[in-house]
Amino acid sequence: MRVLRLLIVMAAATVLAVGPALAQTTPAEQKPAGQTPPAQPPATPAPAPPTAATAAPRPYPEGAKIAFIDMQGIAAGSVEGKSFSGRIQELTKKKTAEIAEKNKALEAARNKQSTGAAIMNDSARLALEKEIDKLTRDVQYAQQEAQADVQALQTELQVDFQRKLNPILEAVAKDKGLHMLVDIQNSGAVWVDTGLDLTAEVIKRLDAATKSAPAVKK
Repeated sequence: MRVLRLLIVMAAATVLAVGPALAQTTPAEQKPAGQTPPAQPPATPAPAPPTAATAAPRPYPEGAKIAFIDMQGIAAGSVEGKSFSGRIQELTKKKTAEIAEKNKALEAARNKQSTGAAIMNDSARLALEKEIDKLTRDVQYAQQEAQADVQALQTELQVDFQRKLNPILEAVAKDKGLHMLVDIQNSGAVWVDTGLDLTAEVIKRLDAATKSAPAVKK
């Protein structure tokens, strides 16, 4: 079962992508003259197939050998998924604030250069230019480091989420006597019996397992 994409889905759904957030803190002066960054097409979500959340509830077809779940729904609706999402948001907010502070220092130095360069001696001008160069590198490095830190946390949480979710999926499949349990978002199905949607049951069991598990210090 492919579940490593869960935290990436949550990131998109909850504005966890650190790249765009951090890019907004980069001064425009750092861009080479005449160079325009490539336009990013807006994300176009695929039409969601009918699920228990969008269609009238139907009873589970007894004897069915194939059922489905909505992995995005599990990631967004479970206690564990919301907790992981909050941790990524918290780290992203922290890193963005750190970069904003570095940018403030850089902007102050640039303003000093633009308003006071004419009255500075050569030594002062050279020292200020070196300071601006250093602050610019600091901002760029902080952005790269922040993106790496957020990506590392995403990867860690993806693995943890998969480890906790897989036994739940296996237990549900065995209890229902299934031969296959598929992710509806990746199935390519154009119509499904919504009674086969086991998303709510998986979330319920995952939440119960999360509540009964001993607390782990982060």
